[in-house]
Amino acid sequence: MTYQTQRRPGRGRPSRAPFNRGARNKKFKKDYIDPSRFVRAAQPIEVQAEYVPTNQFADFAINELLKANLTRMGYKLPTPIQDQSIPHGLNGNDIVGIANTGTGKTTAFAVPLLHRLMENENSSALILAPTRELAQQIEDECRQIGKKSGLYGALLIGGSSMGEQLRDLRKHPRIVIGTPGRVKDHIERGTLELGRFDMVVLDEVDRMLDMGFINDIRFILDLLHPDRQSFFFSATMQGKVRELMQTFLSDPVTVSVKTGDTSANVDQNVVKYGSNEERIEKLHDLLAQTDIKAIVFDETQRSVERLYDELHDRGFRVDAIHGGKTQGQRQRALRRFKQNDVTILVATDVAARGIDVSDVTHVINYSTPQSYEDYVHRIGRAGRAGRAGNALTFISRY
Repeated sequence: MTYQTQRRPGRGRPSRAPFNRGARNKKFKKDYIDPSRFVRAAQPIEVQAEYVPTNQFADFAINELLKANLTRMGYKLPTPIQDQSIPHGLNGNDIVGIANTGTGKTTAFAVPLLHRLMENENSSALILAPTRELAQQIEDECRQIGKKSGLYGALLIGGSSMGEQLRDLRKHPRIVIGTPGRVKDHIERGTLELGRFDMVVLDEVDRMLDMGFINDIRFILDLLHPDRQSFFFSATMQGKVRELMQTFLSDPVTVSVKTGDTSANVDQNVVKYGSNEERIEKLHDLLAQTDIKAIVFDETQRSVERLYDELHDRGFRVDAIHGGKTQGQRQRALRRFKQNDVTILVATDVAARGIDVSDVTHVINYSTPQSYEDYVHRIGRAGRAGRAGNALTFISRY
């Protein structure tokens, strides 16, 4: 049986069960951010010597089926995080991976994880990600690498049918991928028991902690098999991240290939406006430029829908994404954006985390973010994987 999750995104109504508790129902007073913080020239991208990997994918001591799938997917030479992490992962080491977004982290943990699952039928793996979108991307990558392996998985995220998730869990999946809140919800329902899971991946640990998942993550990690292999990947090693790793990892190997902050590649500036009419006209003129692929952030689900309608009526190729959309609707919008069927994505901050679209040229803050931290996450959608990007923030003159 091909590795799959046997689910159909977007079918049925979203469950009313609690999920993503750490990130939901937060009401923040918007911080004052000095407009000068939105103005910063992009730093010159240093030309670095081409990385020469120690290994090729064909050299790794992994199951031949995985090698064949990786070849079919076009993998030949590993990226730095893959080249340096996969051998340690295959040796059974705990791994701390510090790397920028868009450097191939998913494959870096998926290859040793899938190999171990195929070699040891008693092993099971849990993968946690901060957002539905990132969990879905991880699931897609694992499904391709593990094609025809016979492994069975479950995807546990909000916005998709709880009934289908319960059905998948009854089949005792070897791989469970999900967001911390929804995984915790299944644990409390008694539909997911973690004692048999002897591998765990925390992807984008820093973002999960930023989103308030620290207690959920500690709760989940405490329930896993005590003799386990862990992969923690993060862009930073700040206080809470370091503390979590010190508590739950055993003599980890640290692989750091971070080359600087993504936002350093982004040219940042402001757009001043007076009336709302002037604001929409200035946005129109910006988006009418050729060769632009933009994420436009607005404050609420309702304002995103209004702006989407306005831009659509003006003839732009546009879609919208926010927390009120079903998982199927969000996936379709992202797919259309990735494939350039639309070139503008209007979004709330839900889209600032976990969306991996490498060719975004502009991030436009049609409304100012709640905090400077949210601003940094927003503009990080441009300037990815070494590319230069642009960020423009609309500021009222009054």
